[in-house]
Amino acid sequence: MSKIIWDKTGERLYETGCDHGVLYPMQPGGVYNKGVAWNGLTAVTESPSGAEASPIYADNIKYVNLVSNEEFGATVEAYMYPDEFAECDGSVEIMPGMYAGQQSRKTFGLAYRTILGNDTDLNDYGYKLHLVYGCLAAPSEKGYSTVNDSPEAATLSWEISTTPVSINKLVNGKKLKPTATLTFDSTKFSAEFMTQLEEILYGKDPTTTGGNDGVEPRLPLPDEIIELFDKTQNPEG
Repeated sequence: MSKIIWDKTGERLYETGCDHGVLYPMQPGGVYNKGVAWNGLTAVTESPSGAEASPIYADNIKYVNLVSNEEFGATVEAYMYPDEFAECDGSVEIMPGMYAGQQSRKTFGLAYRTILGNDTDLNDYGYKLHLVYGCLAAPSEKGYSTVNDSPEAATLSWEISTTPVSINKLVNGKKLKPTATLTFDSTKFSAEFMTQLEEILYGKDPTTTGGNDGVEPRLPLPDEIIELFDKTQNPEG
């Protein structure tokens, strides 16, 4: 054991930014195929709830704390959204360019990236990938105002609730609870794993003209990602 040292060079970490937003509308069968870029995404504010302690007393002492289930919610802000988000926001296109509101809302998945920085590499140190499953957008307020001498683009926002997905594979011999979020720290994984994961999330162009080895962007479920990690760690397995 050695004495604790605070703020060592290279260990002064921070997290910032929000980019590489991708929308994955849920397809029949509960899969998240056909991912599309979310241009204009400005912020994702994560708002977990629950996990509240309910103390139980016995023998004149606090006997145990019972903890309620935790739920994941978020607020998504953007200047604009992809056309595919319209159904997720309760709109259906009746004819090209004409939408009917107050329709059933479609479940979707979401991916976005944040920047990891430190005192030596600054924003080039690494990044985090955030995957969110089972998202449902609540109706949101939209305000429009006249153009004036201080013009501003309207900012849109949506409150997001989630339904967790199952993790069936054991992790370190333990069965995990369903989850609505997965986060990946690029500084903790091999470049090979991150490259393969991002090819699934963002898609891949064919290597030859007219080739069929391209990859369509999609949001993989947790079990598939765990399998991918195991393969990159043990290619012979």
